[in-house]
Amino acid sequence: MQNNLLMQNFVLNLLRNNLPQKYYYHNPEHTIYVQEKALEIGAHEGCTDKELELLSAAALWHDTGYIKMYSNHEEESCIIARRNLPGYGYSTTEIDLICGMIMATKIPQLPKTKLEEILADADLEYLGTPSFEIKSVSLFYEIQSLNPSLTQAKWNLMQISFLHKHHYFTRFCKENREPVKQIYLNKLVIGIE
Repeated sequence: MQNNLLMQNFVLNLLRNNLPQKYYYHNPEHTIYVQEKALEIGAHEGCTDKELELLSAAALWHDTGYIKMYSNHEEESCIIARRNLPGYGYSTTEIDLICGMIMATKIPQLPKTKLEEILADADLEYLGTPSFEIKSVSLFYEIQSLNPSLTQAKWNLMQISFLHKHHYFTRFCKENREPVKQIYLNKLVIGIE
């Protein structure tokens, strides 16, 4: 437990000290949110304590690659995790599982295991929650800071396309997040028409 707290402090400080300030969405708060949601979904999906520990670690490291690059940050996150996780007592097998979960968050999401499905859903769980609109605005400003030609109209079309293609993998998110996500999708579509 102490090791996990040390690891969490290390990762959050790594993000706080190295992420560009214009990352309004991909920030330490997002990492904590995904970690909490991974544990919540994992509990609903019947994960063991060990599986929950691995999910928590994967959620913690999943966006560390943003300190080096925006595109393909998942691969960089795995490099950073592989370099640091042995120091927190993780075995090669456990690190492989953690990196599998991290890679499952890459868009388009293609999880292959239950744990990968859980982390993929935790990363985009907000799409089916009341915080969708606020987080969407943060993500818009973040992407616009990287691509100043992005307009609100283009962003709305991107969001509609993304929401149409996205689907949840876990029973929990299908039952509890998908209906709300569809409400937001319909609201965006109506706004375009």
